[in-house]
Amino acid sequence: MTSASWSLQAAVFAALQADVTLQSLLGDPPRVFDATPPLPAFPYVVIGDDAETNWDTATEEGSEHQFEIHVWSRSGGHKEAKAIADAVRATLDNAALSLTGHTLIGIRYLDADFTRETDGETYRATLRFRAVTEPDS
Repeated sequence: MTSASWSLQAAVFAALQADVTLQSLLGDPPRVFDATPPLPAFPYVVIGDDAETNWDTATEEGSEHQFEIHVWSRSGGHKEAKAIADAVRATLDNAALSLTGHTLIGIRYLDADFTRETDGETYRATLRFRAVTEPDS
């Protein structure tokens, strides 16, 4: 069986790659990465760290997931990073994602931080999400 965490990440990646708004903001196909390549073109999105915890009940197995999505921009201000973050949030919040070997019970946007990096020209948005999954029977 595929791990719930990997299955969720694959579904998140596919959803971000397929979103038309993100394609218009990031290029087609959108620059969405699990591992950032050397010298990537800006702007781009990286699937960040995640945590998986037990969400079992007395009768059902389950997992709770919290994960981050990072948006990177160099367009001269926060505007582009915030627009991309908005598109990421719209794509994933309460999405009906199809997972391999698991069922997504729900996925919700939690919060975001917007920062300017120390180089003074790179802007980052970090979005956090929570999801609950159950293994398929």
